[in-house]
Amino acid sequence: MQLYNTLSAEERAIMIDDAGKQRLTLSFYAYAKIQDPQKFRNDLFLAWNALDALGRIYVAHEGINAQMSVPAENFEAFRETLEAYDFMKGIRLNVAVEQDDHSFLKLTIKVRHKIVADGLNDETFDVTNIGVHLKAKEFNEILDDPNTIVVDFRNHYESEVGHFKGAITPDVETFRESLPIINEQLKDHKDDKNLVMYCTGGIRCEKASAYFKHQGFKNVYQLEGGIINYAKQLKEEGLESKFIGKNFVFDNRLGERITDDIISQCHQCGKPCDNHTNCENDGCHLLFIQCDDCKTAMENCCSTECLEIIHMPLVDQVRLRTGKQVGNKVFRKGKSENLKFKHSGELPETALATAQTRGGAERSGAKPADIRQKIKVKKVLLGKAEHYYVKAQVGQFTIENQELNSGDKILISGPTTGDQEMVLNRIIVNGAETQTAKIGDKVTFEVPFRIRLSDKLYKIIN
Repeated sequence: MQLYNTLSAEERAIMIDDAGKQRLTLSFYAYAKIQDPQKFRNDLFLAWNALDALGRIYVAHEGINAQMSVPAENFEAFRETLEAYDFMKGIRLNVAVEQDDHSFLKLTIKVRHKIVADGLNDETFDVTNIGVHLKAKEFNEILDDPNTIVVDFRNHYESEVGHFKGAITPDVETFRESLPIINEQLKDHKDDKNLVMYCTGGIRCEKASAYFKHQGFKNVYQLEGGIINYAKQLKEEGLESKFIGKNFVFDNRLGERITDDIISQCHQCGKPCDNHTNCENDGCHLLFIQCDDCKTAMENCCSTECLEIIHMPLVDQVRLRTGKQVGNKVFRKGKSENLKFKHSGELPETALATAQTRGGAERSGAKPADIRQKIKVKKVLLGKAEHYYVKAQVGQFTIENQELNSGDKILISGPTTGDQEMVLNRIIVNGAETQTAKIGDKVTFEVPFRIRLSDKLYKIIN
């Protein structure tokens, strides 16, 4: 019984392209009492894996938080898997403004202590006593009220590329940081102001609104369904957008455009730009804004140091990052002394430039020509890892498909190992040095990094 993802992102991307079918990117959340989160998680994986649903999902005793990609033809069947649970009957699914078939390339469902890391003790206040939900039209109207204070409960790298006009945008890296900051900043306005809050999809505001009502704020409101649902209602009802710029999202798109206004700058050259990227150096993965010119010149790197590192031999790259925790940096640490044009805190509300739609490509969600180049690497799965000999730095693999030859360029891929490419200069097959390993053979060779049993072995064929 398969309960975990077994395909690499590249394999899944190829399968999606080959299928040629439309996929929908969506998100949803629900607070509920789940007695056995692990069983709930396993049941969901079985149901969703059968529907080719992908995404990043967190479940806990307090509920579920999901961002997903679902084949359009399986949408109703997917909804039925939710309706099987009483607490998700009629649940709102926030469908993305811009679609990208590659928004998610794995199905990852994790059991967590909380579905959003808020740092709050839920036993100390009534988490169900939430603020008033506002639809887009109502939200626009209350923003025009001079007694309104609007707060962005997202992180600095999210609000930098887009936010509501007049919003307080805390200079924080995590949701939990913003709660005490806003509480202190607005402590003198608990009775006389409308505290209006928003986030990407609404989940952070569910807990934040209850927290602030507990803190004594009398008039607490929240944007129903967050920015994603707001943008949808704008189109459906022809409303004016009080949001300016791009909505940051936590999938491979890294953003969906709400208005054509660009309010941020390339962190490296200062040119108007609101496209995020992750540093190409596997020991960094800094999230920052990079224009196309800098992306080309710097090869997706955030600094000259990282640019030098990605051109080092793999063994030297691994040595440099040994002992460093880098896996959790993908959506954090968007600040660095190397980024000369990074801005946080008070952010502009006037456009620096207008987004170029590239003949409608950006508006339709089509991928720019240079997006996710790694996915284009052609390869074939050979086998899986069997053992790693620590002292000798040797990995053992079982060949399950095709042949492996000395001199082949290979890729070793896994959730912890990442994607590591190398050329085989010498292989040992079934205990003897030879040139070729065939199906059923056990092959060993030196690897300049530690491998895991979850790793897969591929031959690069282009």
